[in-house]
Amino acid sequence: MTIPKILIDTNILIHLVRDNWIGRSIDSRFGLRGREKRPLVSVITIGEALALAKKLSWGPAKIAALEDLFWTLVVVDISDEILDLYAEVDFFLCRAGKPIGQNDIWIAATAIAAGAQLLTTDKDFDPLYPTYLNRTWINPQQPDA
Repeated sequence: MTIPKILIDTNILIHLVRDNWIGRSIDSRFGLRGREKRPLVSVITIGEALALAKKLSWGPAKIAALEDLFWTLVVVDISDEILDLYAEVDFFLCRAGKPIGQNDIWIAATAIAAGAQLLTTDKDFDPLYPTYLNRTWINPQQPDA
């Protein structure tokens, strides 16, 4: 049996570091911390999470928890393939009249390039699903459903 690759969106990362009931439910449902193939995360998500930590004035303990979580993930940097996919996805969205945030385009391009299922709790990626993106939307109200 092949274990699918999973790439986590920024909102998933934040729930995991907060260790709230949503993060624990998602972790349990997808076995994120105990997976044989560690979850992937885009370098863009790392930047978003660090920026959010500053904006929310997280203290040293929470920032340390965030940085510790980074070590449990495989960070995917921008590559030529991701650059090309970013351009393709952005063009597709513009032509379809369904723009999404630039960071989300980077994250989507990373998931596509990695052949990974994107886990997210928001609907921002809906215009790309299923044409471009294999994504699992997790209802933040019922993350274990």
